[in-house]
Amino acid sequence: MPNKDSLDYVIREHASPLEVNAAVWNALLALQSQPSPFLRHEYLAAMHQSGSASPETGWTPRFITLWLGDALQGACPLYLKDHSYGEFVFDHAWANAYQQHGLPYYPKALIAPPFTPVPGSRLLARNADSRQILLKAVIAWCEKHGLSSLHLLFCSDEDVETCKAETLMLRHTVQFHWTNRTQTVRPELVEGFKDFDAFLAAMAQDKRKKIRAERRKVAEAGITFRWSLGADISAADWDFFYRCYERTYWEHGNAPYLSRDFFKQMQTTMPENWLLFTAEREGVSIATSLVAVQSINTPTIAENNTINEPSEADLDKTSEKIAYGRYWGALERVDCLHFEACYYQPIEWCINHGYQRFEGGAQGEHKMARALLPIKATSAHWLAHPAFSDAVHRFLDREGQGIEHYMEDLGRRSPLKGL
Repeated sequence: MPNKDSLDYVIREHASPLEVNAAVWNALLALQSQPSPFLRHEYLAAMHQSGSASPETGWTPRFITLWLGDALQGACPLYLKDHSYGEFVFDHAWANAYQQHGLPYYPKALIAPPFTPVPGSRLLARNADSRQILLKAVIAWCEKHGLSSLHLLFCSDEDVETCKAETLMLRHTVQFHWTNRTQTVRPELVEGFKDFDAFLAAMAQDKRKKIRAERRKVAEAGITFRWSLGADISAADWDFFYRCYERTYWEHGNAPYLSRDFFKQMQTTMPENWLLFTAEREGVSIATSLVAVQSINTPTIAENNTINEPSEADLDKTSEKIAYGRYWGALERVDCLHFEACYYQPIEWCINHGYQRFEGGAQGEHKMARALLPIKATSAHWLAHPAFSDAVHRFLDREGQGIEHYMEDLGRRSPLKGL
């Protein structure tokens, strides 16, 4: 392994994800401990090409790669941001404080997939040394360009350790995830639920009764569901999904973050990562819920930068299968339809298909009543201005104590029996 201080490393800056080889990027992603579909090259490229995350919308890509000869050692999706929208880790108060003191907060640097509050690997690297060199290079790049700050959102454990070593400040938020795991006093006997009824049996009686009542309301309204995975999601299904998605945003007074073209590219370039639930009444579609699923057939990258397709043995040893609740929309209001489309249908699908986790997205304490339990998600922050960095550090200490108390309170309100 090369010395971490070797001068042979080369840092490159890219004005578009399209300047980085897709196969090599994806193979490096596959080496990480927490890969997700949202760091795939296709996903990031579609964000850029569709105009959803582009300089015109305040997301200017400056992807950074780390090379040793012709071999990619590290990479990260870096954006210059003109605002703080679409991030789900809120720093508006920091920006306001800068403004009140006559200092520019924007543009700032951000490492995260746009509009996607899903924990996962951010600093893609072959090893810990490469990861540290990559982060050092990004910080030096921010200093060179006079940026106010650098933010890594929803980081993996390895990212967090690297950021701590470089004295970045850590910030915690709370998300709610469902785990396909029966409760037992013998950990070696833990296994997934055999069906949705077995899942309900693990819940406290009042929560179990509530879920059954909510599902009954939807059924009595004449609503049925069908699901489609990957290439089985038709163009008409995608069109209807976007109609629902767009309408839901406009009903809340906002334009949708993502364009129709973005989802057209998802249909074309990474269909295997999408699962669509469609609600119907008397054969007419009225609502949809779009879920992302972890792909298991990603190639790996060799030391000489060649791409190795996975063998059958590799596929048998795949890591935890995860589903991610992402987008929903409806053309009609039906009592409890949102809960059915966004939680109960995906959870039941995960149970039936051996998925170990369903991530419900940012915020939403109401998700606990559906057995999505709280977890801490971590971001890391570097501020160039020493006085502001010190002030934010003190703020994060206080906020962190509040998060700990909040987690303790949520733990006392678990919907599961015996917890």
